[in-house]
Amino acid sequence: MELLDRYFQAVRFWLPKTQKQDIIAELSEDICSQIEEKETELGRKLKEGEVEAILKRLGRPVLVAGRYSPQQYLIGPLLFPIYRFVLRLVALFYLVPWVLVWIGFMTFDPAYRVRHSGGSLIGALAALWGPFWLTAFFAFGAVTIIFAVLERAQTKSRFMENWDPGKLPAVRDPNQISRASSIFELAAGTVFLVWWIGLRSPIVLGQSAVRITLAPVWQYFFWGYVSLALATIATSGANLFRPYWTRARASVRLATDVIGAALFCWLCKSAILAGISVATVAPAKTVEITDAINLWMSRGFPIAVVVGIVTAAFDVRRIVRAKTTDIRLARGVAEAGDLHQQ
Repeated sequence: MELLDRYFQAVRFWLPKTQKQDIIAELSEDICSQIEEKETELGRKLKEGEVEAILKRLGRPVLVAGRYSPQQYLIGPLLFPIYRFVLRLVALFYLVPWVLVWIGFMTFDPAYRVRHSGGSLIGALAALWGPFWLTAFFAFGAVTIIFAVLERAQTKSRFMENWDPGKLPAVRDPNQISRASSIFELAAGTVFLVWWIGLRSPIVLGQSAVRITLAPVWQYFFWGYVSLALATIATSGANLFRPYWTRARASVRLATDVIGAALFCWLCKSAILAGISVATVAPAKTVEITDAINLWMSRGFPIAVVVGIVTAAFDVRRIVRAKTTDIRLARGVAEAGDLHQQ
């Protein structure tokens, strides 16, 4: 039948060259079987319109060819879950901080706001819209290209399928604290405290060649960070001997991180550097250097806010996780007591 020949010709066009004959033979057998069944049911030969209905139900030639052709993916089902996870990480740890830092500069830096938005809300949104999508395009595009290359390499080497179950990581308690991290925090906190206590204002470097004078507000930062260092050392010591997070210790960590972030944000905006004196540099030049350092510290304020918010979010998550674990343990103890009484 001419209609079938035209249909097979259209399907053949989309098929791989090495498989055309085999696939067309299989497809022809299938279609002819459907036509014979219909003719047996009706007791007569099918009309051309009825054959068209069968072909229409099968689908367009290009779709039929796609069903018979080998499946091809830019990123296949083996790597796609990892690809999706990495995209989420890029969005969470790159794009979201990028937007938050931009909002911080727009909010706290008037010069930056006027320069990039003209001082209006519409101008600010317009200034964000283009760079954001361009940044997202390049970030997601780079991840997609990397995974497309990995997909081709995986197809050839089958490294995703060749694995040893015995090498799976051990089950990890999310509330467990590594003793190595506690020792590191304890040592780092102690070294910082000793170094910090040794600071004085003015700071003298190189046998009086350089004198750095700090603003009077420096005393608040000095004693504030001394207190935070002592609290951190105490918490790290407790974590070393009892290496698991409880709500109390997680709350202390949240408090110290929030206070530390608040102090650092204040430090950025306080123009802490009162003056620099260098024997070989003219006073006018050192004034410029002092102003420049204070300016760049002030511009770092939005970044400090973002880092503080992200750190606090992780601390809150730790508290919630520790609370959930405590509730589960309490339920387990209660159920065990009930069973013992029975």
